[in-house]
Amino acid sequence: FPAGSGLVAFAAAAGIMPLDMPESVLVKFTGKDLQPGITLRDLVHAIPLWAKKADLLTIPKQDKVNVFSGKVLEIEGEIIDGLKCEQVFELSDASAERSAAGCAVKVGEESISEYLTSNITMLKWMVSEGYGDPRTLQRRAASMQNWLDAPSPKLMAADASATYHTTIEIPLEEITEPVLCAPNDPDDAVLLSDALKGPHGDGTNTPIDEVFIGSCMTNNGH
Repeated sequence: FPAGSGLVAFAAAAGIMPLDMPESVLVKFTGKDLQPGITLRDLVHAIPLWAKKADLLTIPKQDKVNVFSGKVLEIEGEIIDGLKCEQVFELSDASAERSAAGCAVKVGEESISEYLTSNITMLKWMVSEGYGDPRTLQRRAASMQNWLDAPSPKLMAADASATYHTTIEIPLEEITEPVLCAPNDPDDAVLLSDALKGPHGDGTNTPIDEVFIGSCMTNNGH
């Protein structure tokens, strides 16, 4: 999980595909609101920061500890429920940066409905413009519309009795300043105030030559 080319070839020949389901690490954001000046990207960086605090993630490459590696990262919380799908994609970037096997984010039905409605509009426009195979696009749009029209649309969710390899709780009220990633490792998340203190903790020897603002996963709302 996921399957490599050898396993896919085996499935094509045998008609079955054995998969070992990895364990999950649950990250739960507690609280309802972000503190002033805090963005979604700070939540992405808060995941490695809190893992570092709990000795679940280390920076040195030798004997590195990474609780997320090869596991599924599951993210939930009251504030997460109301995120738009574009924001969820940005949040899921934390799984790629942690070398996780996958990511699941629990969001509300309203966000999914809004995203699918937008996609249906786009697919219909693509058909009208002669883009690709119209039958394929129409089938996709129809499947999305069927979900929207269902009396009780269903979303995948963890079982109430689900168990996790590790659970990390991150209180939103404790994220009161930007969280940065020190060069050159996305695991090395630090608070802005700690970054300015420098390696000796006295605010010296902290030259800043370049600053990168953004991410390969920032959504188009930025």
